[in-house]
Amino acid sequence: MKTLKILTQGIVQGVGFRPYVYRLAVELNLKGHVRNLGNVVEIIIEGENTKLFVERLTEELPPIAKINSMTVEVIDKGNYSNFEIVESGDSYSGISVIPPDIAICDNCLEEIRDPNDRRYKYAFNACTDCGPRFTVIESVPYDRIRTSMDEFPLCDDCLAEYKEPLNRRYHGEAICCSECGPQMEIYEGKHKINTDNPIKVGANKLKDGKILAIKGIGGTHLVVDAYNEEAIKELRKRLNRPNQAFAVMCKDLESLENYAELTDKEIDTISSNKRPIVILKKKNSYPFPESLSPGLHNIGVMLPYSPMHYLLFDEGDIDTYVMTSANIPGEPMMIKNEDIIHGVNDYSLVHNRQILNRCDDSVIRFRNNELSFIRRSRGYTPEPYTINYEVNDLNVLALGPELDVTFSIAKDDIIYPSQHIGNTNKPKTLAFLREAIENMQKITKINEYDIIACDMHPHFFTTKLAYELAEKYDAEVQPIQHHHAHSVALSNDNAIDEMIVIAADGVGYGSDGTSWGGEILYTDIKNFERLGHLQTQPMPGGDIATKYPARMLASILNDENLIKNYSNYFKYGEIEIKNIFKQIDAGINVGKTTSTGRVLDSMAVALEICNERTYEGECSMKLESTAYYSNKNIEIPLNIENNILNTSEILKEVVKLYQDGEKKADVAAAGQNAIARGLSQLAINAASKKSIQEIGATGGVFYNEAITNTVKNYIEGNGFNFIQHKNTCAGDGSVSLGQAIIAKKV
Repeated sequence: MKTLKILTQGIVQGVGFRPYVYRLAVELNLKGHVRNLGNVVEIIIEGENTKLFVERLTEELPPIAKINSMTVEVIDKGNYSNFEIVESGDSYSGISVIPPDIAICDNCLEEIRDPNDRRYKYAFNACTDCGPRFTVIESVPYDRIRTSMDEFPLCDDCLAEYKEPLNRRYHGEAICCSECGPQMEIYEGKHKINTDNPIKVGANKLKDGKILAIKGIGGTHLVVDAYNEEAIKELRKRLNRPNQAFAVMCKDLESLENYAELTDKEIDTISSNKRPIVILKKKNSYPFPESLSPGLHNIGVMLPYSPMHYLLFDEGDIDTYVMTSANIPGEPMMIKNEDIIHGVNDYSLVHNRQILNRCDDSVIRFRNNELSFIRRSRGYTPEPYTINYEVNDLNVLALGPELDVTFSIAKDDIIYPSQHIGNTNKPKTLAFLREAIENMQKITKINEYDIIACDMHPHFFTTKLAYELAEKYDAEVQPIQHHHAHSVALSNDNAIDEMIVIAADGVGYGSDGTSWGGEILYTDIKNFERLGHLQTQPMPGGDIATKYPARMLASILNDENLIKNYSNYFKYGEIEIKNIFKQIDAGINVGKTTSTGRVLDSMAVALEICNERTYEGECSMKLESTAYYSNKNIEIPLNIENNILNTSEILKEVVKLYQDGEKKADVAAAGQNAIARGLSQLAINAASKKSIQEIGATGGVFYNEAITNTVKNYIEGNGFNFIQHKNTCAGDGSVSLGQAIIAKKV
């Protein structure tokens, strides 16, 4: 009969792991104990079934629990009469892993719908299998006194559950009930409405076409009836978001299947306990106003994940609500009741629990049945990544780029990615970044750094912050090229040591001081080499050409007579066109770019699909949606010289095909296809030169399903291996991860 000592690390605290161990040990008639030791859980077992215990331990874990590492050793026999959960200690430091916030479990959902249960209609029901974690924690160890639940002492009934090892609420730090926990309130403007059921009042106001703000788990949503066009348009007006698609929350899968196409993988993801927004294709029977997702063939949908969401649907008769973040575009979500009540909404459904860590909804899109993160946040953060390479012993703080920022903290071979931060060119978002770094330091207990990694762009606010923090921590600043960081995040995701990478996006500061975005790179993780790119094009007016892509089209076509066909897209018509060409010739306030995004935006203008960018990626997204309906294959010839793809010729052919009467959808598909084939051929040329089989794709352009599919087929059709992101973002959300890995690589 053996006595075993088992040490486990991972997500093993605050998730019902110790009660699970207790139940398993008792079932197998084993003696010993289980206890927390810092960030490690120690298990001592002895008896006839120790081998079976070890086999089953990792196979029947609670829903949130995850074992990242486990050591087992035989020790001297102890003097145990039974198996028990004993008091925690702090013998080991281990790896700190705080579980993410996840959706309400079936047991808790059943309770809030049961009139005979004491938690009936209670909006904060949770147990160790579900509920908030990251958004309520202040520091570790993860105990109630270090969470925002500390303000709500447990009543006698809840305390009894909290102390009972066989109860699913044993040491559930977020547990509570209507007697001892947070409460909901509803306001009309600044005036509180006296009611016993604030959620029902909110549901009624939504039916009346009003705009309701709902303070939730990690932030606040603005909510309207998704079928009410007037309410949607009013929400757009108040938010100054004229065109960007609104995400929606649907009551259940059955309702969702009425208006969106769903694959098995999409069903599994959208209904998982992480509950991300999933971008789904619209059905022909799509019943919502065009203003909900204008110009797009898809829509972002999530299912309810908190008790209050389910109660909102239960109290009303609407099966789908617009559920968009309550913030000014580019700024962080509102989390304070005072700010919410004074927002653009008509009514405010708020509560009195503090949100300590903002955490926006995660967004996922499947491209050809493969998962792709657009935003990795709620449900996933702060679960760490492992670096798949030999690393140095330096602590690294990586700050990301400027738009769609996350930051990452790296120690040893572990990286802790942050939640979605946003666009740090906004002062409030930059302040949020600072605050989030401080909060993550408390959670990870990593607060000293040897390197602050940042983007190479000298004018990014994150770059300036890097130098400020370097002085504070007496650390070295390491600027890292934007697309190199993209490439390394992709490489680490697939555990590949070297790769040819297609890096295609809107903008990234290049090593030559110009704007890159259509690059063929070789990387061995630590270093990179630029081996090809799209044709360098002038950007008349710099960033203004991004907002008004007709200026980019003029520059790419370089044909004044041809661009006159689009004079209505210029505020001052042909006079402005003449001035643009004079500006280009004189080289005054003219940038240079190889951006794939700028080329795709120009195609959208050429096909009269979109002529002004009112949100990030608008023109390219509408181009993709137009091309989605193509039913004719048109092939545009490619011209590659000196490892450069001529994009001017592609755009001229797009204009010619359109003017010759080809359907808009067919020309859009042909234009996208040409860019995809051109980038693929450049990559194949580079891979052949370097004798490398792996060709990867990264950057925001690869959220485009058609382009991704064309590149994949072209590369694999030529005998190479196509590599894409698995658990990281193709866009800027994983740049900080790549930065941290490069800084850590030996």
